[in-house]
Amino acid sequence: MEPSRLRALLDEVRAGQTSTQDAFEELKRLPFHKVGDVATIDHHRHVRQGFPEVILGEGKTAEQITTILTELAKGGANVLATRVAPDKADSVCRAVSGARYEPEARAILVEQKPVERAGVGTVLIVSAGTSDMPVAEEAVVTARAMGNDVERLYDVGVAGVHRTLAHLDRLRAAAVLIVVAGMEGALPSLVGGLVDRPVIAVPTSVGYGASYGGLAALLGMLSSCAAGVTVVNIDNGFGAAYAASIINRSYAR
Repeated sequence: MEPSRLRALLDEVRAGQTSTQDAFEELKRLPFHKVGDVATIDHHRHVRQGFPEVILGEGKTAEQITTILTELAKGGANVLATRVAPDKADSVCRAVSGARYEPEARAILVEQKPVERAGVGTVLIVSAGTSDMPVAEEAVVTARAMGNDVERLYDVGVAGVHRTLAHLDRLRAAAVLIVVAGMEGALPSLVGGLVDRPVIAVPTSVGYGASYGGLAALLGMLSSCAAGVTVVNIDNGFGAAYAASIINRSYAR
């Protein structure tokens, strides 16, 4: 249930437009709803955290994703599923009305209403290389779905540091920065030393053997000498965007 619908329901009860019993029946689905043996849907998450439960598509069948997506969409909110493989996405989008697949991000979005702007400033998503784009695009889709103004700045890694410095004005104008990098993961430290805003570093699994699937980038980012840099897990563009959204939204409080 969306917070706006919950407030409207309480107003209807107070005004005598909805009976207590009818309101009770609508609220029975809170805080969660069991869907067979597939999942336990957290309908209360939107009320608690300001955004509905997000589906992790990885490890789920197309049928399971469809079932959960359909159930979450019943509340009228926009719904997001991440890490959905193209073959599964095709099946899900045929089965769920309004579902749209973002192939670069591997995400499905069911947009049932216009996204309300919740963030105050711009979330700037920066990638070190073109190979980091899938993770960066996951962050883009998530941040936009959560009501942020989002800008991209791609392929500006430290191998050509002049590419980064050429965009110093954009880096400093953003409210929150998500910096995505593989290999040795140096870009967040560089950006963190140039701005006075929160920098969320995302290590990717891009790189040759000694990168160890993103572990080298992760450890490098965790060891950053730039103050204000925080780090999420390997390839976790979604987690970075969620955190950036909370930070961007908190400026309005």
